[in-house]
Amino acid sequence: MTAQETLQVRVVKKQTEAEGIASYELARLDGAALPPFSAGSHIDVHLPNGLVRQYSLCNASHESHRYRIAVLRDPASRGGSVAMHDSVHEGDVITISTPRNHFALHPAQHTLLLAGGIGVTPLLCMADRLARTGADFALHYCTRSAKRTAFAAEIAASAIAPHAHFHFDAGAPEQKLDTAAVLAAPGPDKRLYVCGPAGFIDHVVTTAKALGWAQDHIHLEYFGAPAQDTSGDQGFEVRIASTGKVYPIAPDVSVVEALRKEGIDILTSCEQGVCGTCLTRVLEGEVDHRDMYLTDEEKAANEQFMPCCSRARSKLLVLDL
Repeated sequence: MTAQETLQVRVVKKQTEAEGIASYELARLDGAALPPFSAGSHIDVHLPNGLVRQYSLCNASHESHRYRIAVLRDPASRGGSVAMHDSVHEGDVITISTPRNHFALHPAQHTLLLAGGIGVTPLLCMADRLARTGADFALHYCTRSAKRTAFAAEIAASAIAPHAHFHFDAGAPEQKLDTAAVLAAPGPDKRLYVCGPAGFIDHVVTTAKALGWAQDHIHLEYFGAPAQDTSGDQGFEVRIASTGKVYPIAPDVSVVEALRKEGIDILTSCEQGVCGTCLTRVLEGEVDHRDMYLTDEEKAANEQFMPCCSRARSKLLVLDL
């Protein structure tokens, strides 16, 4: 697997967008145009502490002079969001990947965008694109309170405003998101995009499916994988197809970690099964999928898996490495 192409950029602007949320505007050191991107794209950010994290681009996709990301400072951070807030400052030079998109817009007569908290970032870019093309859409933006709502003033002053609906947990009952009402009329000409915390996404997707939305018209992007029950995990073995060598995987160790100790490096990024960086082909064996990246159909095909988090149901997995 080849590494994602990287480039150096300068943080030309860092500012507070809401309580606990900072935005970062990135530009090339020489002022030249950045690689193009489409609505829904994200970049990898290489942090000063050595971690790599993925952040969605939330500026307009026609812009070539900058990338803009926004980061919520998460008290339960594994080091990424804290490092962004505390160690990345205006004027700093950092390394990022070129954009890639696993959450792309599809043509539709009507598009629904449902954002939970910081999950608004890719949907903000989508909303801008839809507004610029005169598309029929609605953005429902759910946050805890007005003071925790990033980009609220920007949205209100933009072409997105007539399509935007704000919902605050701390607000009056009548303004809270009525998920069933919003999703009540599924159809082949409609698309649903949802991004935010795992609980928010699961609620929206479960409601949509119950109301008859087709699986392939529901598009989602997780920022972090939900916690897994690992109490019943068993050990298994992995065979490397190119060498024939077999390695044991202990119950409390990931495939990536075990192989790394043996000198076999698999390119990783989030190590939560969200980003897809470590996607590996499976030649034999049955996978216990635990990622948020592959579709249900792709998981059922049993042809690839995420070794950073997924395991084996069978005693052996043969990997195309």
